[in-house]
Amino acid sequence: MARKRKFSTSNLSFLDIMSCGFGAVALIFLILKHDIDNRQNITPNDLQAEANLLNDDIRTAEALKVRAKNTLSELDQELLKAQGLARRINDDILAARTRLDQLSENDDVTVEQLKLEIQTLQAQKKALEEDQKQGDDLRSISGQGDRQYLTGLKLTGQRILILLDVSGSMLDESLINIIRRRNMPQAQQRQAAKWQRTLATVEWLLAKFPAQSQYQLYTFNTEVKASIPGTKGKWLDVSNKDQYQQAMTSLRSLTPAKGTSLEKAFISMSGFEQRPDNVFLITDGLPTQGIRPPRGNTIDGNARLKLFNQALQRLPRGIPVNVILEPMEGDPMAAAALWQLAQRSKGAFMSPSKDWP
Repeated sequence: MARKRKFSTSNLSFLDIMSCGFGAVALIFLILKHDIDNRQNITPNDLQAEANLLNDDIRTAEALKVRAKNTLSELDQELLKAQGLARRINDDILAARTRLDQLSENDDVTVEQLKLEIQTLQAQKKALEEDQKQGDDLRSISGQGDRQYLTGLKLTGQRILILLDVSGSMLDESLINIIRRRNMPQAQQRQAAKWQRTLATVEWLLAKFPAQSQYQLYTFNTEVKASIPGTKGKWLDVSNKDQYQQAMTSLRSLTPAKGTSLEKAFISMSGFEQRPDNVFLITDGLPTQGIRPPRGNTIDGNARLKLFNQALQRLPRGIPVNVILEPMEGDPMAAAALWQLAQRSKGAFMSPSKDWP
């Protein structure tokens, strides 16, 4: 009978160690192979894209850096300005305090004397303002001699006629606002911006007429009236201050209303014994009626142009007509028609801006 081998625990331990070693080697081999496979999946295009993204990030960071430097430089400049201003303010305060100390130490200068000097200076200022105002009034009447071609308007003539449109459309530039204005109190209507600019235009014209000339100011809507009652068909002297003030006072108390009859305005030019040699027409569009009122409540552009051509038949020949066209919506043919009137009569045409005159 054969003899049995002895069992040894050391043999089993050796086998365990060898098995673990082979397992570790196999695991390392699998890990390395998997990493190689992943690396093989990364293409050069992917790498280039990553590089481009990094470059974009770098450029963005540099731009932000430059912007931050510029902002910092601007803040430094503002800080320097503020510091300079603070120093100037401190210097002014110090100078004021020094002045006060000098005044308090000077026995000859008292508070009462300072008050008296202030009152004297205020009186002188008031006198200068009154003189300036009086000079402005005189200039607005006497005009500026031969300044003829300001803004293209020929401001000459011995007998100058102003035809001022005072119809309801002179209250505003849009039809909706005109209707709204009509429902307001008359005092509020007269404060409309468009109407106030028109009054300023009349004052500007009267200020520029030659001092030796004569003028007349007619207002027209459905009727024609002289600005000074009782002077229709008569010429007024530019140098007459009282007549000027009376004409402007009457004009400021007038509220624009009703339609526009340019035909009646042109007919009124024949009512002078000595006809005008220069005319200024201030309006905002084509007429809405002729000699007689219109039959309907509305009128289109073609009908208004027909009324305008009809009015031209009443215009005396050989008189230049200078047109000042105020803005107005819904009348696209007005500018061309009135420009042609100015050109044919050898006058001037202008459409002033809101800040003129």
